[in-house]
Amino acid sequence: MPELPEVETVRLGLLPYLENARLTSVSLNTPMLRFPFSDGFRQTLTGATITHLTRRAKYLLFHLDRDAILLTHLGMSGKFTYSPTAEYQPKKHDHVVFETDTGKTIAYNDPRRFGFMVTMPVADIETHPMLAPLGVEPLSDQFSPNYLAQKLYKKSVAIKQTLLEQRVVAGLGNIYVSESLHYANINPLQPAQTIPLEQLEKLVKSIKMVLKTALAAGGSTLNDYSHPSGELGCFQHQFAVYGRHQQPCNTCHKGTIQKITQGGRSSFYCDFCQKLV
Repeated sequence: MPELPEVETVRLGLLPYLENARLTSVSLNTPMLRFPFSDGFRQTLTGATITHLTRRAKYLLFHLDRDAILLTHLGMSGKFTYSPTAEYQPKKHDHVVFETDTGKTIAYNDPRRFGFMVTMPVADIETHPMLAPLGVEPLSDQFSPNYLAQKLYKKSVAIKQTLLEQRVVAGLGNIYVSESLHYANINPLQPAQTIPLEQLEKLVKSIKMVLKTALAAGGSTLNDYSHPSGELGCFQHQFAVYGRHQQPCNTCHKGTIQKITQGGRSSFYCDFCQKLV
């Protein structure tokens, strides 16, 4: 599933084509994605101008000039592609197609249909059930060692699983949590409440560093993810631990990368520089 760097890369890729563009046509080629489209979905979007695009955690928000927002999630295999001309050639699994007044065509393609799109009033942005429970953004000033210490207080579950909770910090997923814990020298099995503030300082710095590096690389392409232009992300070539089971650690040059399963997801760590305390 695309994580924060991938979703932000998609947002940046769509900006030149959708910001300040008017949607002249919206075509639905399926009755539902993960959820059915709401009543009036096409009517809300058709004729509207997208004033700006933002991201919250792993969600994309298309702000419209009619006091409404299109909230989207890419799911496991969703992606946006664009055609620079009106001569759009539809592809299999192009479920939603937007045409703009500039002659551009943007298609949402999703083979598994785990993604979704819903419209909502602007006033609901703080209370919408998808957005209200989210924690702070990891690249914001609000995400600090003290904030994280408060969230981890009395949490006996493993730090890896805790950081995946979107209520704790928004937008982190399996790849970037594994990488961040490595650079902070924290074992993924370490109980969250046992990590001292000094090490949380290192963890916060590691999370921000890993995300910024991934953003600069256009995210990670492991399966379906790609930039709206079709380009692939390349951060996967910089993984320190993720997907490197039984390979030597390139950080400490003393350990070997181990793989375990936590909550049904794979965790990777170095058995030397991420020893369980």
